[in-house]
Amino acid sequence: MQFTTMGLVLRTVRVGEADQILTILSPDKGLISASARGSLRLKNRLFSGCGLFCYSEFTLTVGRKSSFVDTASVSRRFHGLSRTVEGMALAAYLAETAILLAPEPPESAEFLRLMLNTFYMISENKRPLTQLKSICELRAMTQAGYMPNVLACDGCGRYEGGDFYLDPVEGRLLCADCAQKANHIPNLDPGALYALRHICLSEDEKLFNFTLSAPSQNALGRVSEQYMLAHLESVPKSLDFLKSVLNQE
Repeated sequence: MQFTTMGLVLRTVRVGEADQILTILSPDKGLISASARGSLRLKNRLFSGCGLFCYSEFTLTVGRKSSFVDTASVSRRFHGLSRTVEGMALAAYLAETAILLAPEPPESAEFLRLMLNTFYMISENKRPLTQLKSICELRAMTQAGYMPNVLACDGCGRYEGGDFYLDPVEGRLLCADCAQKANHIPNLDPGALYALRHICLSEDEKLFNFTLSAPSQNALGRVSEQYMLAHLESVPKSLDFLKSVLNQE
């Protein structure tokens, strides 16, 4: 069976001298693993469309045990990703988390849109990398069905006022008073709480439209990473390197 789909190359694994195994995120098929024979040869017709982080139109043939890339036509390259080590490190980390979290169709279409928009923002240096990391982590968790309870305190129903605590395991929100009763230290200041709600609840076109002070972004960054790691089956291998280049603990 042969089919055509758009897709973002999230991972490439070299096989032999010139072949690759691609992991592709598509809107209508979800995650696809496919062999791209000869795609590492410069003059091969698959070379340009099968590169890491390329968004391409693929024609694939599904065999009994595996799929094969027949054609690959580039639609978008994110050239700016390679301008900095930090940008490439963030893209690699987000791609790895996407492989771990990607939902099945039809939700995969919205998930792909998130990845494409985030890669664009990184490539064009539209927002601080730490902010983009938090946005993609929390939005990806939300789209994968793990949205935390961000509306009000789970203990008393308070919506705002002072610092709050987000439980990374249970996903429940507690005001400072209820957090103290539960022996927790608040981990979200008002700015970080606003951003948390915005990321989880806003429309796609408004997702990236906010700014944060450095302290609020630091708080949001810690919470978003802790929340994601608490719900993943494994820790992304690329995380340690990303944190080292971003100078994060």
